[in-house]
Amino acid sequence: MHFLYPAFLFALFTLTIPVLVHLFNFRRYKKVYFSNVQFLKEVQEQQASRRNIKERLILAARMLALAFLVFAFARPFIPGKDSADAGKQQLVSIFVDNSYSMQTLNREGSLLDEAKQKAKQIASAYAINDRFQLLTQDFEGKHQRLLNREEFNDAVDAVKISPQSRSIAQITARQQSLLGMTAGALKRFYIISDFQKNIGGKADTAKTDVAMNLIQLSASELPNVAVDSVWLLNATHRPGESEKLMVRLRNYAGKAAEKIPLKLLINGAQKSLGSFTVGGRAIQVDTLTFSGLQAGWQRGEIQLQDNPVTFDNSFYFTFNVNSKLPVLLVDGGTPNKYLNAVFTADPFFSIKRTQDGNVDYAALNTYPLVVLSDIDNVSAGLAQQLKIYVSKGGTLMVFPSAEAELLSYQALLKPMGAAYPGKTITEANKVSSLNLQSEVFKNIFESFPQNPDLPLVKKYYALSGASKQAENLMKLQTGQSLWEGYRLGKGKLYVAAVALNEDFSNLPVHALFVPVMFRVALLSGHVQSLFYTLGSNQAIETEPLQSTEKQVVKLVKGTESIIPDLKQQEGGTVLYLPGQLNQTGIYELKKQDSTAAVLAFNDNRSESDLSYLNRNDLAKLFPQKSNFIAGDKFNVNNINSAENSGLQLWKLCIILALIFLAAETMLIRFYKTDKSIATQAG
Repeated sequence: MHFLYPAFLFALFTLTIPVLVHLFNFRRYKKVYFSNVQFLKEVQEQQASRRNIKERLILAARMLALAFLVFAFARPFIPGKDSADAGKQQLVSIFVDNSYSMQTLNREGSLLDEAKQKAKQIASAYAINDRFQLLTQDFEGKHQRLLNREEFNDAVDAVKISPQSRSIAQITARQQSLLGMTAGALKRFYIISDFQKNIGGKADTAKTDVAMNLIQLSASELPNVAVDSVWLLNATHRPGESEKLMVRLRNYAGKAAEKIPLKLLINGAQKSLGSFTVGGRAIQVDTLTFSGLQAGWQRGEIQLQDNPVTFDNSFYFTFNVNSKLPVLLVDGGTPNKYLNAVFTADPFFSIKRTQDGNVDYAALNTYPLVVLSDIDNVSAGLAQQLKIYVSKGGTLMVFPSAEAELLSYQALLKPMGAAYPGKTITEANKVSSLNLQSEVFKNIFESFPQNPDLPLVKKYYALSGASKQAENLMKLQTGQSLWEGYRLGKGKLYVAAVALNEDFSNLPVHALFVPVMFRVALLSGHVQSLFYTLGSNQAIETEPLQSTEKQVVKLVKGTESIIPDLKQQEGGTVLYLPGQLNQTGIYELKKQDSTAAVLAFNDNRSESDLSYLNRNDLAKLFPQKSNFIAGDKFNVNNINSAENSGLQLWKLCIILALIFLAAETMLIRFYKTDKSIATQAG
């Protein structure tokens, strides 16, 4: 047998107190004188013997009661399998789930309140010299240190709901990262959560050498519908034009959600209103149409009326309506009259022409569309910069020159995975088909005729080295491509097999040329994401920004101001958001008083699925060893005693102390010493 707190055994010296009381009995006896005490002798001897037995039994009962009381405070136990570790300091890591789902109410209040209470109970079960780590969904730096019990309880009280959502694998790795740095101590891991299905990640298996104690708080599966995502059909937005917003609704419950009210607000004004029905565990995409926008940043919000789960009833997004669309025309020295005619026909386009040797590479990023035409020899420097431009989100249109140096075009297009002009084919031909499935041709035709008038070709370049990712916009009767589209990184690339003059084809004067060029231009641009997700650690790319001591770049929402980390790269700036950005809504990216961008942040929608893992699911996540405990059956003593101290005996000591106290009372009350009667001598 061992003692958890052996220092309490010094209290056994108190056993001398009842001994001293019995040795020095200060009771005073009254003397009675008799003329003859012969007949009282037998009575006196018999009473003295019975009195001595009684007093010794009372003394033993008192000493045993006091001894077992001391033993109870010393916490005796019979060592179990971990007896070799008894007395060592223990390091206890406790994860408290503070995700949005922990706002769910039960009989104890919210699940988060119950989790915090159980975390304190666990800490109370360990010794005063043990140390604790508190871990939450936030993975805060201040939680990467060990605390004593009082500091741990204070830290638990400060835990609040967070938009973050971590997987089991991330949680266990974080727990071990701190505790693994301390050698020689026993390590105990606890996870207190409702164990939503999203906590398991994508087939994550938590790897740990220490047994995990999984405490699952009971929560009901509630019906919930949320906006999963939104996107606009138009890449470029013009003032006053009609916009179509696609809204994806997801029903996270097994039962159909009937007539869910939905409202669209743009800049605080209601633009659309609807009511939708979504089947159980289903996704539905609906279209909202609105118009009447002015130039500038637009702040959008979609509101749902969906109870009882309300934390995901709002969805925020932003986009910019351009007053002008800049277009850069790069040529070999002679302006192309067809391109000038196309883009000067609409005042929305702001064109700038430059010669291939005078391109301002630093300003390329400011042009959503760059068109190359009539360049005989594309320089290596221009080719490299155009590749970077496209990969960063720009749109490049290439029309080879009539006197093209083919190797230079190969050096430009081949590194981007696109086909490049090869030999010249002088046979007359005609466009046989258009790729009506391409986004370029969407919304161009109200109805496509059976025998359309398509461009005629006199001669063309055979496009060589075409990749499987090529999108044929126009195809000739021979099966060769006349115009192809590609995606490279975030940008787009279009390559034509003809020069923009009528010696090659009638494409520059054909009725299709203007709408196709307009469509490509309107689909171009460095598209700013409509929204970002809190807790995703997603880097945000913006226009070039420089932060100085006097001109600090910051995110502003109301009175809240957050300074992000900036990293400069070619053509733009990357923002890395700090952990304190944890409120949904719309933020302005400001440099002094000017607004560089407007950004929208939403919660992680994985928290919207209020379905939970069961015991078998958790066993698959922890194939090594784990201890699963339902929240309503949680018993700290059972966990701690089984792991740390074998069989606990302190309760038995308390019971024995009470038994001996009762025995003392019984001896004093019922053990009589005057039952013997003196007999007279004959």
